Amino acid sequence: MEIYVGLLYMMSRTFDYTAIAQRVSARFPVLSYVMIQINFWIMANIFLGILMHLQALSIGAAFKLERLSRLGPIIFLAVILGVLYGICLGLTDNFLDRNIFKKQPLGRIILLKTSISFLVLTGLVALIRFVFFNAIIATPSYKMDFTMNGRSWEYFFYVLLLYYFVMTLVINFINQVNKKYGPGILIPLLLGKYRNPREEERIFLFMDLKSSTSIAEKLGHLQYSAFIRDSFSDINQVLAAFNVQVYQYVGDEIVVMWNVRDGLKDFACIRFFFACEKQFYHRGQYYAEQYGFLPQFKAGAHMGVVTAVEIGDVKRDIAYHGDTLNTAARIQGVCNYYGKKFLVSDFLLQQVDPAHELVTTDLGLIQLRGKITKVDIWSVEDF
Repeated sequence: MEIYVGLLYMMSRTFDYTAIAQRVSARFPVLSYVMIQINFWIMANIFLGILMHLQALSIGAAFKLERLSRLGPIIFLAVILGVLYGICLGLTDNFLDRNIFKKQPLGRIILLKTSISFLVLTGLVALIRFVFFNAIIATPSYKMDFTMNGRSWEYFFYVLLLYYFVMTLVINFINQVNKKYGPGILIPLLLGKYRNPREEERIFLFMDLKSSTSIAEKLGHLQYSAFIRDSFSDINQVLAAFNVQVYQYVGDEIVVMWNVRDGLKDFACIRFFFACEKQFYHRGQYYAEQYGFLPQFKAGAHMGVVTAVEIGDVKRDIAYHGDTLNTAARIQGVCNYYGKKFLVSDFLLQQVDPAHELVTTDLGLIQLRGKITKVDIWSVEDF
């Protein structure tokens, strides 16, 4: 186990596992979700199969029964059932999460998912009983008649029901971690990658709702919260296409980030902001009917070295610190003063592509609040 963890740690130091996982998840979201389910349930079923095999060996040794259990067919059956169960639950959960569960209460979600899991599990037990058992497990090579009556299958179903209930809680926990931190973060957390501060180069984009005070006064706090929820939900719809990772939500502000490779590729850190505007425009009728106007955001972006570290005891999180974040926030903070909606640092713009064909305006060297040296800032008008 220590060797395995050590290999994972060395691999995490030689390539950016998190970035690869995020790219794969962004490009193949459904497949990634289903594969997580399949891999987990294969491992869970193999673990259960080994436990049952060892129990059978123990009973066989106690009663002097030969070949009461064979590990090979059990592992084979565990893999097949893991694939089937993972596909069924993965596709079902993904469809429900995207189309039905967005605004449903947690209790109803748990009840429906439990019912679906129970139905799938019942089908798998029937498949084992009437198809796989006679073909794989109960072969003529046994030196004794090995049969299971109705009561035996009932107990077997109860064992699977209890075991799968516990394992479902574990996989739901893994899915919640992925949703909180983003794809590819769980393994680095388990390996302690962020237990001590480490430097990383990142691109940060701060997006803040324009005219938030007047909007809140017009809508009232309940409608305003719904407006923020819908705005962030639409922004989230654009994340995958640009390999964006959400760092945090702060009131009516969302902070997103990229690793350098993904952020600079095909102007992703620039195009993302305008893609969000297009998403709002496509949903214009909804916003007009619900709130009377479209959401408009102002944004500031910067690139540089930051420090990442795992913080907190009661509530753990991965925090980023450094001048890069402060500069990006300050750049976004001067959007109103210059009457611009999207400002980026000259350093970031030059890294994206010095020969870019973006519609930009150089605002010159600006003294940002809290900064000693001035920063050259550009306004990006369109892409």
